[in-house]
Amino acid sequence: MIQESATPETQPDYSTRNLTVQLSSTPRGARLARLLATEQLRAWGLPLDPARQLVAELATNASTHGRIPGRDFRLMLCVIDNTLRIEVTDTRGDLPPRPQDPTQDGESGRGLLLVDALADRWGWSPGRRPRKTVWAELALKPAPISGNPNYGEDVTMAEWTISTEGLPRYAGPGSPES
Repeated sequence: MIQESATPETQPDYSTRNLTVQLSSTPRGARLARLLATEQLRAWGLPLDPARQLVAELATNASTHGRIPGRDFRLMLCVIDNTLRIEVTDTRGDLPPRPQDPTQDGESGRGLLLVDALADRWGWSPGRRPRKTVWAELALKPAPISGNPNYGEDVTMAEWTISTEGLPRYAGPGSPES
């Protein structure tokens, strides 16, 4: 289920925008969260980085540490005035997020450290049992310079469909299915 809303164009700079999507608590769901968020940021004309890294880290944490088999996680992107808020809600409210001190050669344990370094603010809040929401906020800069590939201006949002294998498949203009 994808929900999107926008206010009239009379709002300052970025106005109010919202995207909410529910995804499976799997590595594939975390990857799809990053891909969908990237395309939505492009459609809104917002900078892709560091927002897509934050989505990737929070979605990966939800699908790894916040996973209960058979339950999904929810990604929400919300722009209010000049702030992008990224929220990921999972079903492990009993496990609050805690940054770890990773070992030097360890392969995990750095996700929340990255979130802390990339986000202007971040935190978590308990939800209705058994949920919790981890969020990060980014202050948006003034409108980008035209032609910068890290911004989504002049790019239309691709339409994505889910194949039977659950992988994203381009179904926009110029695809074999259009």
